[in-house]
Amino acid sequence: MAEPLVIVFDVNETLSDMAPLGEVFAQTGAPRGLAKLWFATLLRDGFALTASGDNQAFATIGGDALRTVLEAEGISGNLDTAVERVMAALQNLSLHPDVPAGVRALAAAGHRLTTLTNGAAANTDRLLVAGGIRDKFELLLSVEDAPAWKPAKAAYLYAGASAGVDPSGMLLVAVHPWDIHGAARAGLRTAWINRTGARYPSYFRAPDITVAALTELPPALAA
Repeated sequence: MAEPLVIVFDVNETLSDMAPLGEVFAQTGAPRGLAKLWFATLLRDGFALTASGDNQAFATIGGDALRTVLEAEGISGNLDTAVERVMAALQNLSLHPDVPAGVRALAAAGHRLTTLTNGAAANTDRLLVAGGIRDKFELLLSVEDAPAWKPAKAAYLYAGASAGVDPSGMLLVAVHPWDIHGAARAGLRTAWINRTGARYPSYFRAPDITVAALTELPPALAA
C-alpha cells in the first residue's frame, strides 16, 4: 500500500476515550451502560437526518437524544442539570493512551494529519491541545461545515477539498466500521483501529489496514 498524502482521523471514540462517560451517567442515577445507548441513538438520528437531506449540529441532537433516553430510564431529578453534566463531560474527554505516540510517529514519517468529526471542531481542538498533539494536525474539520454527516460521500469529499487532495490520496483512520465503509465508498483508503478485538461486519467494505492500536499504524504504512 502506497503511503497516503493525508491521514484523516475520526475523533469520537477513535481519538477520544469515551469510557468515562459511563461514570457521568451513573452520577445522574442512570446505568453506566446507558452511555453507549445514548451515543448510538445520537448517531442513528444524525444518520437519519443526513439520509433525508438535513444536517443538524451534533450537540443539538446529542442533547435532545440524551433527554429522551434519561426520561425513558425514569431518571428523577433535574434533567437539565443531568444533560448539561453529560454534554460537558463529552467536551472534556481524554485521548486513548495509544494516540499521542501514534500521531507523533505518523507526523514524523512526513504524513499530513487532519481530523474529520461529526461533532464540533472546537471539541477536537480542546482534546488535542490537552493531549499535547495539536501542533501535529494541519486541519481540524467538522461536518457542521460540510454538506452532510459521515458516512455520506459528501463529508469525505469536503475533507479532500479542504486539504487540496484527491480522495485516493487520503487514508481514513477510525474505530467505526460504518465510517470505514463510507470512506471506502468515497474513494479513500482506510485503516480500522480494533482496540477491543471486535468482529468486523461482513456487510461493510473491509478496511485496507487493521491495527489493534494507533502505534501499529506507522510501521504498517511503512511496510
